[in-house]
Amino acid sequence: MLTIKEIKSLLANVNSIDDSNFQQFLDDERIGVQNLLKKRKKEIRQQKNELKRLEQMLSYERNLYQKGFSLICGIDEVGRGPLAGPVVAAAVILPENTLIAGLNDSKKIPKKKHHSIYQRVMESALAVGIGIIDNKAIDDINIYQASKLAMLDAVSKLEITPDFLLIDAMTLDCDIPQEAIIKGDSKSLSIAAASIVAKVTRDQLMNDYHSQYPLYDFNSNAGYGTKKHLDALKAYGITPIHRQTFEPIKSMVNKSF
Repeated sequence: MLTIKEIKSLLANVNSIDDSNFQQFLDDERIGVQNLLKKRKKEIRQQKNELKRLEQMLSYERNLYQKGFSLICGIDEVGRGPLAGPVVAAAVILPENTLIAGLNDSKKIPKKKHHSIYQRVMESALAVGIGIIDNKAIDDINIYQASKLAMLDAVSKLEITPDFLLIDAMTLDCDIPQEAIIKGDSKSLSIAAASIVAKVTRDQLMNDYHSQYPLYDFNSNAGYGTKKHLDALKAYGITPIHRQTFEPIKSMVNKSF
């Protein structure tokens, strides 16, 4: 008779409850074995649901594959809303039919999983481009135009030229065929890949800024207007990375004149 430890090891490689290696233990009366079966059954169900979700998120890409496109680039940006720091865009080309477990809109991924999924994207991608537009440019041209510029910059930095762009809710001024998808980071795996790359890249930039301006808590708030951030603005004023066209900073600047 196999030990519970041996059964656990065997079940780890089972991907269906119809598998003979699962079925053979159904009549095992040991509580430990039954608990293992329940746990593995739940894990298999979760894996199937995740695969179904990922397949649904690949529908835009597969439609384009059928039309003859192969180098499909997902594009997304992060950092429109913060009071400080740049807007960052990423452009990612994944191999055809690539499924990355856990990949989703970066806002829906637990923060503790950001780096591991980011790493999987970077290891899988055929090409990745990053575009960064700083706060001064944001003030000069507005955040909407800065986001577009960051996206175009990200595309220009790809080592491979894409033949189609899937973009989160934007249209870009370029000659490459494209489609703007509302909430695309939760509907397209390519855009979701760009979302997590942009998010992790920007978070690292804000961590670096935190070392320069530790009073503003940038490593926790990423430049967004949290209470601690707003309190620091009142107490210590603005920094060189704050966006002067964003409130309440705009009012603070006007009062100084």
